[in-house]
Amino acid sequence: MHPKSIQKLIDIFSKFPTVGPRTAARFVFYLVKIPKEKIKELIKAIEELKVKIKICPLCFKSFEAGESEGELCSICQDKIRDRSLICVIEKEVDLEAIEKTGKFKGLYFILGGTISGLERAKQKEEIEERIKKLIKRVRKERIKEIILALNPTTEGQNTSLLLQRKLKNLGIKKITQLAKGLPVGGELEYADEETLSSALESRRENNK
Repeated sequence: MHPKSIQKLIDIFSKFPTVGPRTAARFVFYLVKIPKEKIKELIKAIEELKVKIKICPLCFKSFEAGESEGELCSICQDKIRDRSLICVIEKEVDLEAIEKTGKFKGLYFILGGTISGLERAKQKEEIEERIKKLIKRVRKERIKEIILALNPTTEGQNTSLLLQRKLKNLGIKKITQLAKGLPVGGELEYADEETLSSALESRRENNK
């Protein structure tokens, strides 16, 4: 049985995505060994994260205050981007993976997760709220195409089907998905740039 202070931190780290109790314990025992100065440095970095980082109200991408003017992130403010094209992704690391390909010139919408398989009802409510905001955005803007670039997992596919049903009658010309080539059950963030580029360029239409 761990001391209370150690167990408390293990419980906190265990709530992080993809982090189980064993990995969380490794994190904590690593922190126990490092000097106090490093702990203070970590605490300061976390505090600065909450102060300096803003969330774009249009796409939900995080960005640092001062990185771009106004309340929107640099991508959403970029006038060169195709504003009639939205790529819906599960999480922010997927956005970074797609941006690295240099093949996508539209805008993004970060869903924040998938509907199926969520453990906490609060998370499900947050995602459903984001879906409502996506629908509101589509109704407000002239969107020609939405790319559903969710991970090729069972949860990702189920969420894509849900989005297709909700977006179907909103006057969008095309609702597409990334082409096959990405490993089934895999994650976009781990796909190589060539595979992801091919999946983007060969995306298939779903609303025919």
